[in-house]
Amino acid sequence: MPTHDLIVIGGGPGGYVAAIRAAQLGLNVACIDANERLGGTCLRVGCIPSKAMLESSEKYTELKHGLDVHGIKLGKVELDLPAMLARKEEIVKGLTGGIDMLLKKNKITRYTGLGSFAGPGKVTVKGKDNVELEAKHIIIATGSKVASLKGVEVDGKTVGTSTEALAYDKVPGHLVVIGAGYIGMEMGSVWLRLGAKVTMLEYLDRILPGMDSDIAADAHKLFKKQGFEFKLGAKVTGTKATKGGAIVEIEGADPIKCDKVLLSVGRAPNTEGLNLQAVGLQPDGRGKIEVNDHFETKAKNIYAIGDVIRGPMLAHKAEEEGVACAEHIVTGYGHVNYDAIPAVVYTHPEIASVGKTEDELKEKGVEYKKGVYHFKANGRARTLGETDGKVKILADAKTDRVLGVHILGNRAGDLIAEAAVAMEYGASSEDIARASHAHPTLAEAVKEAALGVAGRTING
Repeated sequence: MPTHDLIVIGGGPGGYVAAIRAAQLGLNVACIDANERLGGTCLRVGCIPSKAMLESSEKYTELKHGLDVHGIKLGKVELDLPAMLARKEEIVKGLTGGIDMLLKKNKITRYTGLGSFAGPGKVTVKGKDNVELEAKHIIIATGSKVASLKGVEVDGKTVGTSTEALAYDKVPGHLVVIGAGYIGMEMGSVWLRLGAKVTMLEYLDRILPGMDSDIAADAHKLFKKQGFEFKLGAKVTGTKATKGGAIVEIEGADPIKCDKVLLSVGRAPNTEGLNLQAVGLQPDGRGKIEVNDHFETKAKNIYAIGDVIRGPMLAHKAEEEGVACAEHIVTGYGHVNYDAIPAVVYTHPEIASVGKTEDELKEKGVEYKKGVYHFKANGRARTLGETDGKVKILADAKTDRVLGVHILGNRAGDLIAEAAVAMEYGASSEDIARASHAHPTLAEAVKEAALGVAGRTING
């Protein structure tokens, strides 16, 4: 029976990072994944391919509608969807191959197949590799899967998930997206730009649940201008396949006929099939595994990270946990600051957030100050022709410590990194305001918002 110091079940962002960090620290590590391509959902059919499609579709829209103001006139712009899809696949292929090379570089043994517990310290692999392994430490990093919705049957053709929406062979005439969260808005954006009519159905009375409601409301207005159709407070009760399309049924409203349906109502922990009972573990009602602050489960020497435990289902959150878990196993110390994990929605404009929302602070009765700065007053934003959106910084009313930063605007996903670093080091809004920011840059909007916390905005 092959024996290792550590077995990691799952080769996604959390799993492969945990495996590499543990190997760096001197452990004999094995990594198990059911898929030939490493990188998990994020790399294979999630974060990376969706961003590739978002980038391509954004360029297509810009070429069709956005260059006249720059004095650039083009002839007819045509869509080559197969080429766009091929580019996406080439990016995924290169990155997944890169992870495979990283495992080899760090002398990590890879097993391809489904991993499940055979008892304390034992894991069975079934698939391309069929073997039973033994290790002192085991990390569960199996990620998540698309959440289901009662009455909506995914057939992978007319009614699908984000996986299918990344590979439509033609632009749908009418796409209905069930769920106006991060994934729904991103994938809806891709096909709207490429020519589809897109209808967003959201059960709540707002889009982007969990995001700062003020920022989400502003984004909602911008998305409507782009051509999105929104139906909020819409409870989808079912879907029916028709000849060449589908009908989406909504409680108390007329059904909607469409060509494609994208189910995007969140994700669920991927803990089925692990045979957790063999080691005395039982996931909760949502399928999540309980862990302590060191990612230890109730079973000795068995840990869990990423989407299978509490917290946001984000790739970079899983990566941080993978590093912290590996370091705790070897050194006895590993830490993740959950108050400084950013989140980004890669629509246009982008939306980024880190820390507490204004809604959360009000709900908890925390006294705070805020500074807001609009990109329309930023010189670089004007030269780019991207003046929509704003930066909002929330700081403790007494200590001035930054509690949350929320950005709606061009390259918000890059700008939020400064805020995340500031919060990791316990910075105040004054600290951000005092730091010199190059001119002209979009980052100056962050500085101006920080100045605004104390009512000292200069350029606005």
